[in-house]
Amino acid sequence: MGSEEWELYPSYIGSQVMEYGPISEDSDGDWNGDVAVSLDAVLPDDLLEKVLSFLPVASIIRSGSVCKRWHEIVHAQRQTWSKMVPQKPWYFMFTCCEDAVSGFAYDPSLRKWYGFDFPCIEKSNWSTSSSAGLVCLMDSENRRRIMVCNPITKDWKRLLDAPGGKTADYSALAFSVDRSSHQYTVAVARSNQVPSENYQWEFNIHLYESVTGNWVTPFTGVLLGWRGGDECVICCGILYYLVYSTGVLVNNNEHRHCLVMYDLAARPNRTSLMSMAIPVPCALTCGRLMNLSERLVLVGGIGKQDRPGIIKGIGIWELHNKGWREVARMPHKFFQGFGEFDDVFASCGADDLIYIQSYGSPALLTFEINQKLWKWSVKSPVSKRFPLQLFTGFSFEPRLDIAS
Repeated sequence: MGSEEWELYPSYIGSQVMEYGPISEDSDGDWNGDVAVSLDAVLPDDLLEKVLSFLPVASIIRSGSVCKRWHEIVHAQRQTWSKMVPQKPWYFMFTCCEDAVSGFAYDPSLRKWYGFDFPCIEKSNWSTSSSAGLVCLMDSENRRRIMVCNPITKDWKRLLDAPGGKTADYSALAFSVDRSSHQYTVAVARSNQVPSENYQWEFNIHLYESVTGNWVTPFTGVLLGWRGGDECVICCGILYYLVYSTGVLVNNNEHRHCLVMYDLAARPNRTSLMSMAIPVPCALTCGRLMNLSERLVLVGGIGKQDRPGIIKGIGIWELHNKGWREVARMPHKFFQGFGEFDDVFASCGADDLIYIQSYGSPALLTFEINQKLWKWSVKSPVSKRFPLQLFTGFSFEPRLDIAS
């Protein structure tokens, strides 16, 4: 199935707009049947805005080309759309290459793909994190350039460069937006191996607050036997970070991953992160963290009992009282549907929807966590052109009322 081209905010091309006038009671006898009366003409702007707000975002954008008045309403101040019906998160899929990033966005509400040029992202290996309609991006070269954008309105800005950067062995990005004030927090966690120390890794947390427009470094510490990676998320004011064992595992019961936490409100500068660490629920080939309506969810590749680095399935867990509660396991027919599934894969989500994608395939699977419903997306227009071609993607909430 093909995709539709996504033309954001289509321009009004001066097509003829019929002017509708009121019909007075005195004109009853003169009416000749040629006068057109539009229901739209008698609806005040606020009611028309209310009606449009019940539509999916893509339909609202397209409605702006109906007539001049609708165009003006769709392009009104962003506060107009602050009370829109909640939208399911979209998924932006693209190929891993050195070229400029362009791909396709999947709208689960209308089950359609749109040709989509994502603003400001230059390379497919940039780090991304999304929240409440905004997407935060970090470049892959010096890992200091940070940008925030609304992919629907194309509004974006570059923040002050983040501390650290190119010298870091591992960097992870997390992003959180306050839905009422629209202020946001960016967290960059960096991990560096201590020189001449195989099991010691320096760990730093850098925070950017849109209120102040500045970076601070509230935490610097050393991890013993564990290193950082590229997976972290902010949930309920806590930064959750997935760390990896650097030691030799004695038996298969030992896990290669562990979850550490840092309170962004209290911001303790001296604390033992590993003393409060939470083990993952089972041996994982990889783990993906996400915030689903302020619930911390882990999607992980389940390793084989005798070979924990080889994937045999995918599980979903929710953190509850510092313990993991299993939500679901991917049915085998869906797992097989990906073909050859990599031990490491892409997964993200928002609200109650989770996306899962194999790096080696453009197939996209969704899971609605509240209904426990697995479903394939409509076939992606992204095609595999050669055996080693890789694909990736990330999700974001489509919103019109929020700016960077």
